[in-house]
Amino acid sequence: MIEDVYQRLARHLDNLPGGFPATESGVELRILRRLFTEQEAALAVNLTFISEPVEVIAERVDRDVEEVAAQLEAMSRKGLIFRRRKGGVPLYSASQFVVGIWEYHVNDLDPELIHDVNEYLPHLFQPELWREVPQLRTIPVGESVTVEHEILAYEQAENLVRERERIAVAPCICRREHQMIGEGCDKPMETCLVFGTGADYYVENGLGRYIEVDEALEILRLAEESGLVLQPSNSQRIVNICCCCGCCCQVLLALKRLPKPASLVSSPYVIAYDPDLCVGCGDCVTRCQMDALSLVGDVSVPDLDRCIGCGLCVTTCTSGSLHLVRKPLEEQAKVPSSLARTYVKLARVRGVM
Repeated sequence: MIEDVYQRLARHLDNLPGGFPATESGVELRILRRLFTEQEAALAVNLTFISEPVEVIAERVDRDVEEVAAQLEAMSRKGLIFRRRKGGVPLYSASQFVVGIWEYHVNDLDPELIHDVNEYLPHLFQPELWREVPQLRTIPVGESVTVEHEILAYEQAENLVRERERIAVAPCICRREHQMIGEGCDKPMETCLVFGTGADYYVENGLGRYIEVDEALEILRLAEESGLVLQPSNSQRIVNICCCCGCCCQVLLALKRLPKPASLVSSPYVIAYDPDLCVGCGDCVTRCQMDALSLVGDVSVPDLDRCIGCGLCVTTCTSGSLHLVRKPLEEQAKVPSSLARTYVKLARVRGVM
């Protein structure tokens, strides 16, 4: 059977670090047909994960430079590929489906696309691969880590925000898509923080708006108040921070279905508790996004196999019975210095590099 352009595009996306595995139902092809025209798909398969100028891409496909430039810019505006600028010159690269193409459609969703993506995401999330190289990690919120515990710079949300020069905020695609199909929650929508060239892409494409550091810090404060888990990119120099709820976030939902989600999450902390101090108020049970706490009699009891070390229960515990402790060194996942290194490792583990 002759491979059509959408099958070639699916295979091309599957050769990127994040993957795009085939399914028996072919739902992944339905998704691509919804998003790409045949002409766009034919050009997309010729892009690499490394940003390149128009001239290089035009030469590769043996087409007129101006014609290719117009098509690439239109595709980047549609959220099908990534664009960054160097000295004012646009550079284009292939984008993964997640994190990437799917998130770039936050303002362009419809129920049919949402249905297909929700059918597909369980195939895309592979627990053992996530355990080896997660694309996101979990960091503690606010004041959930006390001063006597060492906390590294790349584990502190405020520090991560302050070290970046350009910041944008965008709607959370997970809460938006759930809201559109009548399953959403009432937690804040505009909470997705994006940095650097990612921020530029979001703003230029109308997906978000630039904000100052103070507003970004206020969003983090609101996230903690609203019971949202902080999940930055799995790198010391981050490109985004997701503020996630356990009822809508596709990553947390996938993890919650597993019996021991803690074993898959990149997080340096875990909960510890003193039952003698617990007053049985149940606030921590409500705050926990991973069902890791339950009331047994009049005492809150944590399930350490489900705790991802986000700290949401700690900041609401008035009795002081809950606190975060650093995991033993051998249980702490190493955080790559950059997202590029994360993707290289992910590609190698998947055998596509």
